[in-house]
Amino acid sequence: MPKITAIARCAALFALALSLATPAAAQWKWRDPAGKMQFSDLPPPNGTPEADILQRPASSKRSVVNVVPYGQAASAAALPPAKAASGPSKEELAQQAKNKQQEKETLAKQKDEERRQAEQRRANCKSAQDNLSLLQSGIRVTRSNERGEPVVLDDQQRELEMQRARTAANSECR
Repeated sequence: MPKITAIARCAALFALALSLATPAAAQWKWRDPAGKMQFSDLPPPNGTPEADILQRPASSKRSVVNVVPYGQAASAAALPPAKAASGPSKEELAQQAKNKQQEKETLAKQKDEERRQAEQRRANCKSAQDNLSLLQSGIRVTRSNERGEPVVLDDQQRELEMQRARTAANSECR
């Protein structure tokens, strides 16, 4: 029998603890500017219209506190109270989303252009380095003249070509 009383005591203690438990926190329920339902133990942000607050704790009274940065008090006072307290309209939200999308597209185009330019620079660098090493190797190099006939470069022409290749390599290989 002592086991049953110990189990009964534990069960009674557990039931007592559950009955004494109070709700964790008061719950707020409101609709955000995008139309989604929000639930929180904190009140909705300032500027949430009263019509969008669907549930509030019984002990809370809504006090409106408008925080205006220093120096903007005159411009905020000129606005009607409903305009100053309301959030952005659906059209404004749609325009903001459209602007963000355009910014993303512009950024992607810029990155793509930078990548393409970097690839072109690498190809130009390799070509200039290969040309310079060929000219420095001492191998006879020929060019085609205006009639399409091969002409061997003399020492002066080779030196000019090496200077051009060095300049190209210095500018493209950064």
